Amino acid sequence: MKNVFLGFLLLCGSVMALEVGKVPPFVSIEGKEGGTLDGKAWHSTMLKGKVYALFYVDPDERDLNNAFADTLKAKGFDGTKAGSVAIINLAATWMPNIILESKLKDKQKKYTQTLYVNDKKKVLVKKWGLSDDNSNILIFSQKGELIYKKFGKMSGKEIAHAMIIIEKALK
Repeated sequence: MKNVFLGFLLLCGSVMALEVGKVPPFVSIEGKEGGTLDGKAWHSTMLKGKVYALFYVDPDERDLNNAFADTLKAKGFDGTKAGSVAIINLAATWMPNIILESKLKDKQKKYTQTLYVNDKKKVLVKKWGLSDDNSNILIFSQKGELIYKKFGKMSGKEIAHAMIIIEKALK
């Protein structure tokens, strides 16, 4: 019984790790856990200095929030003030990593201002309580504070609301 209670507390702690208005706990993806497409480490402290939109995506759900990604691209925010990060949850799919990495390189060509990161061990699912097997959208202020989160497909109203949040954060 004690182990069940302890497990429940740990689960609640990880699910509550992401709170709007707060800087999330430090996380790093590197080595066997993954990293950037060029093999470098990615750290959550990189989400400072600009307003960032972070996409954490199961490859099977990769197109779920393309409307939001396309809206961001069309808006053409100043790259010195806004950026985007796409972290791919490679452990959430049956697809081989070599195929996914090829597709990511194609996406990198389309979304040149986006930093692509591979998460091979569900690091952000475990550390930040993100939704597994899904498309997660997180927006961070220039200070690295979470200012918006959405797990799943964004509606047109949610996209418009997220864009307003980004525009306010850029002022």
